[in-house]
Amino acid sequence: MPHVPISVVSSWGAWAVFVSVLATQLGVPIPAAPMLVLAGTLVAAGLASFWHMLAAAVIAVIIADSLWFAAGRLYGRRFLNSLVRFSLSLDTTLRTARHWFERFGVPLLALSKFVPGLGLVSSPLLGTTLIDVRVFVFWDLVGATLWASAWMLGGAILKAEVAQLLMFVRTYGLTALDVLGMAAGAFLAYRWVRRLQFRRWLAKYRISPEQLDEMMRSDAPPVIFDARPEEVRRKEAHRIAGAIPLDLQSSGKVDEMFQEHEVVVYCVCPNEATAKQIVRQLKAKGFRNVRPLKGGLDAWEKKGFPVEAIPFDSLRTAGSLDSESSSSSSLDDDDDRSMGDMVTVRATAPE
Repeated sequence: MPHVPISVVSSWGAWAVFVSVLATQLGVPIPAAPMLVLAGTLVAAGLASFWHMLAAAVIAVIIADSLWFAAGRLYGRRFLNSLVRFSLSLDTTLRTARHWFERFGVPLLALSKFVPGLGLVSSPLLGTTLIDVRVFVFWDLVGATLWASAWMLGGAILKAEVAQLLMFVRTYGLTALDVLGMAAGAFLAYRWVRRLQFRRWLAKYRISPEQLDEMMRSDAPPVIFDARPEEVRRKEAHRIAGAIPLDLQSSGKVDEMFQEHEVVVYCVCPNEATAKQIVRQLKAKGFRNVRPLKGGLDAWEKKGFPVEAIPFDSLRTAGSLDSESSSSSSLDDDDDRSMGDMVTVRATAPE
C-alpha cells in the first residue's frame, strides 16, 4: 500500500485546515472539503492528530458562523439582500433555507453544512430571528463537528486512493497545493460561466421598474405577482399596486385565467435568481409571457414608485405555508411591529 509522502505534512497541518475552512465559511468560493479529506488521510497514516485537525476545523466554523450570525442580528434583511447580490446560488438557497428552518427549527443547523449553499446562508438568516445565541452556538457546534468528522472519515477510508493520487502528481513535479489550486480554478471558472449565462437570461427577460410603471399605465396592464415569502409580507405589509400574493410551494393553484396575460413577478431577490426560478415554475404551469422585475420590490421603492398597503385579509389568506409551518413561524401583531426585521424560527434547546 502506498504511503503519504512525509513532505506533505510540512505543507498541511492544523493551521492549514483552520485557514482553509475559515475562508470557505466566510464565503470565499473555494471548497474546504479537499483539505479535510487530505487531513483525514494524514490522520489515518499516523502523520497528524485527529483531534488537532478536528479542533482547527470546528473553531474556524464557529468563528465564521458567529460573524455571519452577528451581521444578521445587527442589520436584518438588508444584510441578507446585500449578501445575495454577490452570489446567484445564495439567492435561491435563502428562500429554501427560510422555508426549511420555519418547518424544522434550529436543529436543522446541525445538517446545514452538508447542503451546498445552505451552510453559508443559515447563520445570517438565523441572526435575523429571535433565536438565542446560546442555542445557535450549540447547534452550530454540533453541525461543525459532524461536517468536519464526515469529510475526515472519508479521507481515512480513501487513504490508499488519496496516497496514490499524491504520488501520481509528484511524478509530474506537482504538489497537493498545485492540484487543489487547479481544482479551485476550475470551480471558479464554472461559477463565472454560470453567472454569464444568467446575465444573458436577465438581459433578455427582465424588465426595469421604469418599464413596469409604463406598462401599468397602458391600456393592457400586466398581472403582477408578489412572490415574497409570507413572513416578509407580514413584516413589510406593502406591495406594488394590485399585486397578487403568490407561493408556488403551496397546494393552491394559480388562477388559469392569468395565463393569457403578460405577467410580472417580483420578490426580495436583488439578483433575481429566485425570480428566474419562479418564472420557470410559472411557465411550467402554462404561463407564456412571464418576466421578473429587476431588483425586486426594493428597486421599485428606491425609484420612488408608489406602493400600497396589503389588506389584512390578504395577509391571512395568502396561502403561503402549510398549517404546521404557519403555526411555528407566527407572531403576535404587537411583536411583529416591535421586532422590525425579526422573524421567528422554532428553537430547540439542549436538555
